[in-house]
Amino acid sequence: MFYFDRQHPDVVFGDRRRETITVTDRSNGNESGTRTLHIEPDVLMDFRDIPYPDGTFKLVSFDPPHLVSAGPKSWLAAKYGKLGPDWREDIRQGFAECFRVLAPDGVLVFKWNETQVKVSEVLALTDEKPIFGQVAGRGHMTHWLVFMKPMQPPKNEA
Repeated sequence: MFYFDRQHPDVVFGDRRRETITVTDRSNGNESGTRTLHIEPDVLMDFRDIPYPDGTFKLVSFDPPHLVSAGPKSWLAAKYGKLGPDWREDIRQGFAECFRVLAPDGVLVFKWNETQVKVSEVLALTDEKPIFGQVAGRGHMTHWLVFMKPMQPPKNEA
C-alpha cells in the first residue's frame, strides 16, 4: 500500500485478500463520509507461507497487520487487516518466511505501528536484529526498521 511504482517489473505485492470495499470514514474532512478501498495484490498469498523459493528477492518489505482489536466496521482493519488470536506465532512465521525468501546480503524493510502492540514485543519474535530504523507518523508510533540478511550463516551455525 506504500509503493510509489506498482508497475516496476521487480515489485510483487502480495496479500491474502483481493477486494474492493466501501467503509465509513469521516477523517480529514472527508465530506462523503465513505472511503473505497481497493486491495489488489499481484499474488494472493499468506505471509506465513510465501510461495517463492529460498533466496528469491534482494529486497522484501514486510508490513503485516498491526491491530489486535478493532470494531466490526473499522476502516483501518478493512484496509490493513487485523491480527488473529495467534498473532505472535503468525508474526514469528512471517519474519522466518521473509528471511527465507531473502537472498544473502538482501534487505528486509519492516513497518510496524505500535498503537496496540509495542515494537519491542514484535522484535522479540525473531532472532534477527535491525541495523537501523526510523520512527514516524502521528505520535511517533510507526516504526520503519531495516534488516540485512548475512552473506553466510553465523560461524556457530556453519
